[in-house]
Amino acid sequence: MSDKTFYITTPIYYPSDKLHIGHALTTTMADTLARYKKMQGYDTFFLTGSDEHGQKIERRAKEAGLMPKDFVDRIVASFKQLWRALDINYSDFIRTSDERHRKVVQALFKKIYDQGDIYKSEYEGWYCTPCETFWTERQLKEGLCPDCGRPVELLKEESYFFKMSKYADRLVDYIESHPDFIQPATRKNEMLQFIKQGLEDLCVSRTTFNWGIPVPIDEKHVIYVWFDALTNYISALGYGTDDPSLFEKYWPHAVHLVGKDIMRFHTIIWPIILMAAGIELPKKVFGHGWLLVDGSKMSKSKGNVVDPLVLIDQYGSDAIRYFLLREMPYGSDGYYSDEALILRINTDLANDYGNLLSRTTSMLNKFCQGIIPEPGQAEPIDEDLKVIAKGLPKQVDEALNNFEFSAALAAIWKLINKANKYIEETAPWALAKDPAKEKRLHTVMYNLVEAIRISTVYITPFMPNTPAKVWAQLGLSEQPEVQTWESILEWGGTPTGIKINRGEPIFPRIEVKEAGSESPAAGKVKEEKKVEETKKEHPQVKDDNANVISIDDFAKVELRVAEVIEAKKVEKADKLLELKVRIGEEERTIVAGIALHYAPEELVGKKIVVVYNLKPAKLRGITSQGMLLAASLGDKLSILTVDKDVPSGAKVK
Repeated sequence: MSDKTFYITTPIYYPSDKLHIGHALTTTMADTLARYKKMQGYDTFFLTGSDEHGQKIERRAKEAGLMPKDFVDRIVASFKQLWRALDINYSDFIRTSDERHRKVVQALFKKIYDQGDIYKSEYEGWYCTPCETFWTERQLKEGLCPDCGRPVELLKEESYFFKMSKYADRLVDYIESHPDFIQPATRKNEMLQFIKQGLEDLCVSRTTFNWGIPVPIDEKHVIYVWFDALTNYISALGYGTDDPSLFEKYWPHAVHLVGKDIMRFHTIIWPIILMAAGIELPKKVFGHGWLLVDGSKMSKSKGNVVDPLVLIDQYGSDAIRYFLLREMPYGSDGYYSDEALILRINTDLANDYGNLLSRTTSMLNKFCQGIIPEPGQAEPIDEDLKVIAKGLPKQVDEALNNFEFSAALAAIWKLINKANKYIEETAPWALAKDPAKEKRLHTVMYNLVEAIRISTVYITPFMPNTPAKVWAQLGLSEQPEVQTWESILEWGGTPTGIKINRGEPIFPRIEVKEAGSESPAAGKVKEEKKVEETKKEHPQVKDDNANVISIDDFAKVELRVAEVIEAKKVEKADKLLELKVRIGEEERTIVAGIALHYAPEELVGKKIVVVYNLKPAKLRGITSQGMLLAASLGDKLSILTVDKDVPSGAKVK
């Protein structure tokens, strides 16, 4: 078993309907990590699939007039269509209706039963069919499912139970002694708190429906869907079969990527199943936030579901992959809008990266006869590019190993943006006018090509289709040795004397009217026109046009409710307080200049309003991740608070 072995999984998705852009996020994350590790020489296995059993599927199939298997077959086909369109390169697609999966689930169930950790009893409790989850009376929120907020059913039936409580202390010890097992840390703390409140034994069989895997010792029962579904991570590897070679190679090098709403199943139920079976636990479980639309989770009932196939058809798979990975903050919720997508494409891909390639190839044609020149005279300014490139391997590697996809892309874009600035600083068009500066011109042009080459290798796992277009324009399509991870660890890998082939822009700028929405510029013109009309109708209105903003400008500022959970003075700073706030499920630090107006103890428990999407800044060595709102008049200052019991994380409009 090599140290360079990597096993990455997505949740297996529920085929009750078509997948949306949120599902595409998780799978794109996994695909990017798999491609990245392969590029580094890891023996990599990437698993995704479909979770097909349960009462909800049986009901949906009946409504559609189909047998459950026929019903899920059609939807699973749409899953695979989406993954092809998104260029997802998985190693295996596991279906819980597969015979290979059924055998492993039944064998695992019987193994745990035979050792006395599963027993038969009678269950009475509240069941949420959409979540496939049982709840006690105390766990319900106002009589509804605490996870999805939908109605629950009171069920009473004979069931088999798994002795979860037996392993609770052992799991707590494991989590506390393996701090990287659950990421991010906020999720780990939530799971520990949940376990320490006391675990109840888990109902692991049902008798009120038939669409599932039969309990091997009692076939009038079917195995509870989560026990069934979670086992996919080892059934796909052949655990317990005649050929366990994949299991022996890739387990326990497993990294599970999941949404935050199913963390409990993956970090409590799944590890305890493995402990009971005597199987090592996976290496990591990372719970990412949701991709929200209009400030809320996507759902068909709300009418805010975004179809990724439509977006891919309109903008291309690489643009969608880039947006998903760039916009998603570490461990927190991200936000989708058509405007944000177009802005990313136009700014990062068209203006920054695409324009860098276009300008460079244009100048190569004009000044170097379309040939990548031999570098000559170097100057100190060249070192800035090289220093950024030299630091990238460590920065990108650390970011991706910590699931910080946005940070990895931001680091790569520093090189791209520096190369664009380098063009302005070195002015190749001016150098070309002086024959005495030809060697210097060649150095500048070589450095630009090298910066593009290095950037392009780095983006390969994120946007797998784009590099081939770049290599074609740079004349490097037949040079695979300069497209590898090893080739970018040192500056100067681009071969010289190569003839380029300048082509069309790889990311054409999108005109907003083409996307079916009004451009910010058009909105600004309309807003200014409204102001002018108001001034004509009401001459007394002051000419404050310089301070007028459009609704698009205001929409860029994201205000959220935050609960202050800790507050203390910043050392050697009379005016500063360091606040720890909770925004939804996320904790942040905010440094505020309010120490002359509030004592720390006055603030704990208050619900305040903060700017959520403000760029972090360091104040007295502390990274401040937002800004609170306050009103001031003369020497008086008052923090804006919420006067009703609004949950932290709520958007302020």
